[in-house]
Amino acid sequence: MEKFSLATRIYAGEGAVSALSDFGAKRLFLVTDPFFMKNGTAQRVASLAKAEEVAYFDRVQPDPTVALAAEGTAKMREFAPDLLVALGGGSAMDCAKAIGYFSQQPVPLVAIPTTSGSGSEVTDFAILTHGKAKHPLVDEKLRPTAAILDSDLLKELPPGLIADAGFDVLTHALEAYVATGAGAFSDMLARESFRIAYAVLPASYAGKTEVRLRMHMASTMAGMAFSQAGLGLCHAISHSLGGMFHVPHGRLNAILIPAVVECNANRVGSRYAELARCAGMAGSADAVALRNLKNGLLRLRRELGLPQTLAQAGIPPRKIQENMPRIVEAVLEDPCVQTNPIPVEEFLIRRVLEQVSGHG
Repeated sequence: MEKFSLATRIYAGEGAVSALSDFGAKRLFLVTDPFFMKNGTAQRVASLAKAEEVAYFDRVQPDPTVALAAEGTAKMREFAPDLLVALGGGSAMDCAKAIGYFSQQPVPLVAIPTTSGSGSEVTDFAILTHGKAKHPLVDEKLRPTAAILDSDLLKELPPGLIADAGFDVLTHALEAYVATGAGAFSDMLARESFRIAYAVLPASYAGKTEVRLRMHMASTMAGMAFSQAGLGLCHAISHSLGGMFHVPHGRLNAILIPAVVECNANRVGSRYAELARCAGMAGSADAVALRNLKNGLLRLRRELGLPQTLAQAGIPPRKIQENMPRIVEAVLEDPCVQTNPIPVEEFLIRRVLEQVSGHG
């Protein structure tokens, strides 16, 4: 039996943040990072809700910690809002989702992503860091009430962030399409997300702002797909390495995903071939389409100026070897491996890491 649910209301387009007034908030609690407080975006967005009182939690940092979420939870309980808003990238949304979840207050959450990557605005996932490990929380209660995709918030994105986040979208779509929980509805979203992202990511990276709403929508579609279908080995390894070495998540995905595709292809090569064809990477035979997919990902990675290996991303091979037992343990405990299309064992993790480690 296939199960699929879409609980999040989506507003998309130019000036879409004005939809905040629809929620009739009297007490608004807005979670964001220091950048959006300093440049006034947080205050401008909050004003559109027309709330009587507004409180800000603006301490979000990349890879938000359990301690940070606990601090935000205490502030939210003290303020007792009737609307919770997340403004920012995946870290801000994950932090706000955790704050709302741990506060145990039935308050609607509106997620306003400012990057096109995590898809967190429509998922049941939140990623928190504790010690040197990332811990995915998975619960339907984490899914936002509404998502606002406003193209006005995407005009000043730096190219490096576009590249990192964009490869996160591609990886979400690739992993969701072959995940063990995939079905007809998640397939449709994953296919369209991958097709759009592969087509418009280079233009967005080059500064063409008119394509960014499409990229934003592709990110949301990929989030819908993987929230239902699951992810896989690439994300599990990325979570482990990201928590340990603090390299951006999308950048790690870009390094890892070609090697993971190669590992999984023995079981789901025909599925990868379908995605390749829908994105315009022709190949009548599955083996040809699969090769075109891998080469297309490698070519796009170079075009976006992303590192080819972990060594180029600042993680020396000796650090991987020294921490291998901890990396393997974290990967095997990550819920993403449960939906990888082939069973994940230690030898498979080591094989991928050896392939992408690089030299020096």
